[in-house]
Amino acid sequence: MKHIIWDWNGTLFHDIDAVVEATNEVFKPYGLAAFDADGFRAAYTRPIWVAYERILGRPLDDDEWVRLDAVFHDHYHRLMLSCALAEDALTALRSWTDAGRTQSLLSMWTHDRLVAKAAELGIAGYFDRIDGLNDGAPGGAKAEHMVAHIAALRVDPSQVLVIGDSIDDAHAAEHVGATAVLYTGGMTSRADLNASGFPVVESLTAALEFAS
Repeated sequence: MKHIIWDWNGTLFHDIDAVVEATNEVFKPYGLAAFDADGFRAAYTRPIWVAYERILGRPLDDDEWVRLDAVFHDHYHRLMLSCALAEDALTALRSWTDAGRTQSLLSMWTHDRLVAKAAELGIAGYFDRIDGLNDGAPGGAKAEHMVAHIAALRVDPSQVLVIGDSIDDAHAAEHVGATAVLYTGGMTSRADLNASGFPVVESLTAALEFAS
């Protein structure tokens, strides 16, 4: 492999606690019991509105998704200020760059916030390209964004490893003909990751072994 495409939330950026707390704020008015991390992972799927329907046990009403997503991000953007990079994220980024190979960042988080946060954490320089979501509500599928990202990079997908924490990341990689490995430190339960059939790792540095 010559290139890595990293996911952000739940992969390089260890924000599971902020996501869980923000989700609990979303559903507090519904009288639902608060989630812990394992409970949230059991309900989590993508697209996110399907997870919300799973939590509520019913389809979302008209415009309900937009409203709930706005509430989530209001709380998330406050709570994420206390979050940091995954424990071995910097080691993984450095070792890949030191090996003379390239990497980029693709996220379904808003583009401007993604670029600013990567710069704030001192890692923007590791990436040939950083792409977040420029329009539309976050939470959807990643496949078509992966197509655009690959095209902009002008890399051969067969030489690309995608590292993410959700099965949607793996499906996006599969969609373009790239290889995927899934990380257990994010939003998806280990059981769901294992059941997906894609390789699963417990650390980001371990994920690099699939790029040899």
